[in-house]
Amino acid sequence: MGIYFGTDGLRGIYGEELTPSIAFKCGNSLSRFCENKKVVIGKDTRVTGDILSLSMINGLMQNGVNCVDVGLLPTPAIAYITKKEGADFGVMISASHNPPNYNGIKIFDNNGYKISEILENSIERKFMFQSSVVYNKIGRYSFKPNLLKKYIDFLNENSCSLDGLKIVLDCGNGACSHIAKKIFSEKGGKVISINDRTDGLSINEDSGALHPLVMAETVKRKKADLGLSFDGDGDRIIACDEDGTIIDGDDILFVLASQIKNINSVVGTSMTNKGLENALKKKGISLLRADVGDKYVIEKMKNKGISLGGEPSGHIIIGEKSTTGDGLLVGLTLASIMKKSGKRLSKLISYKKYPQININVEVNDKYRILNSEKLTQEILSLQKDFSNLGRVLVRASGTENKIRIMCEHKSRLQALKSAQTLESLVKNINDASN
Repeated sequence: MGIYFGTDGLRGIYGEELTPSIAFKCGNSLSRFCENKKVVIGKDTRVTGDILSLSMINGLMQNGVNCVDVGLLPTPAIAYITKKEGADFGVMISASHNPPNYNGIKIFDNNGYKISEILENSIERKFMFQSSVVYNKIGRYSFKPNLLKKYIDFLNENSCSLDGLKIVLDCGNGACSHIAKKIFSEKGGKVISINDRTDGLSINEDSGALHPLVMAETVKRKKADLGLSFDGDGDRIIACDEDGTIIDGDDILFVLASQIKNINSVVGTSMTNKGLENALKKKGISLLRADVGDKYVIEKMKNKGISLGGEPSGHIIIGEKSTTGDGLLVGLTLASIMKKSGKRLSKLISYKKYPQININVEVNDKYRILNSEKLTQEILSLQKDFSNLGRVLVRASGTENKIRIMCEHKSRLQALKSAQTLESLVKNINDASN
């Protein structure tokens, strides 16, 4: 990671970590890596999306790059359209699951994959050196929101009729808000759409994949068959079954791995539950673990030739169809599996997770704390005590000033006590530095 780029592009609070000036620099730097002089750009619903996308476009055009603005759409749509349109890069202005005052910049290559850290570092090194062309070689701007139809057609081609299924969709007031209901309805589903505003003022707030209980309560109240909730940019999905039981990314991976033909291996992360690993093993499917972050999952999938991977948070990648996490595609696939099998979602999940406790602690300097000798010793001690009965993971958030603690154990009480011990230690180390 560099000064500006984190684990998932550039991201931060608008006006502080991320400004129009930084967006301009990013666009101008990116322009120097364009061969065909064409970039596709889109955004989620955030109110700062317009000014940041225009600033990015300004930086690109100043150095001769033609920009195709596709407007409001989910992140996976940008990845898909970039490849289909033969663009050098695709740019998504979004802070994904973060609150409305955040925004970010995600960049995809000409094959629809997130760019490498090597390229990110190369782009960042050029931030301080502005480049421009003479007036008659300035890039041109075009607004083509109709390109979104190519992505919608792709979704339709990869799902079956959902006739008879009653589905709740929680769009998180984000990038799926204007298309999700239409897509699922046209497949024959009886759709109840909630949190589908596009004003950007409440994106991810008490809604969507970060707050799935809202979806679950609606499913129970409306007696629906399935609930699907998306995050702000539509690359994550959390579901619930007909009883309102939350179905996270691990559960979704289990269903897909069990139902999709010729799946021999699945890529998860260090956060993937041990219970899923054991359940897949019984089916003859091995689990490989990558670092936390969907781009690391995708990287391992590509390197190992594996077609399915994901994270508990809901980034699910169906490699034969998509180059990134795609909430709408995965949601349609889940619903299609239910329709074809004639089974309720609750009957498609037949494994038990290890109890897992996750605690996030806000800190001043996440890397200093992560490298603390006291914290390291405590983690090693807990790992020794856990042995094969559980796992301990403490890591720095890639997008926020937080330390993320995960303790997983066959005994929920043991997992909880250990996580609380680590939480207290992190807070003490943080307070000592103030």
